[in-house]
Amino acid sequence: MKCFERLVKSFITSSLPESLDPLQFAYRANRSTDDAIALTIHTALSHLDQRNTYVRMLFIDYSSAFNTIVPSKLVIKLRDLGLNSALCDWILNFLTGRPQAVWMGNITSSTLILNTGAPQGCVLSPLLYSLFTHDCVAIHSSNTIVKFADDTTVIGQITDGDETAYREEVENLTSWCQDNNLHLNVRKTKELIVDYRKQQREGHAPIAINRRVHTKYFAVFSAGT
Repeated sequence: MKCFERLVKSFITSSLPESLDPLQFAYRANRSTDDAIALTIHTALSHLDQRNTYVRMLFIDYSSAFNTIVPSKLVIKLRDLGLNSALCDWILNFLTGRPQAVWMGNITSSTLILNTGAPQGCVLSPLLYSLFTHDCVAIHSSNTIVKFADDTTVIGQITDGDETAYREEVENLTSWCQDNNLHLNVRKTKELIVDYRKQQREGHAPIAINRRVHTKYFAVFSAGT
């Protein structure tokens, strides 16, 4: 089955339009975590070079992201991307009506039929997830959303202390998650603020997540103030 999945994955990848979100760095040719890290750091530092600026970076964590994919919504998005209808129907069939049971010694649980999510360890699952979230993009030009599979980072480029666009971005992302059955893990979602201004006129008003003085991003440590 995995060999067939690899063939399907290769076909899907070759059929994707160039209009696909350029800030998704997973499962795209000539892209890697290094590119995601480089863009994130470059975006932040370029903004910090300007007067009276700082950066707020929100590192999103989802609860069981792959398990929450809604196949019917996924197929609609795949069709919107121009994928073959027959292929979309096959993917819908592949992701729905999946029997699941647990074995422990000589004991077997009752069988549960799953109609949401993508199977863990499946060749197609990471790619399907990245396509399911391809429409999660920034609504303000002063913000950037960088993605690598289910790792999502919101970069808010703040000027003159105006955080309106950043806060609207976070609210929009929250609404998008609700619409797409993704669950934000508030306990593991972290925020990093980088502010090198010598005179900080006021404290940074919090949003409802955990504030960090440093964080780990794809095995790279970043420090804020």
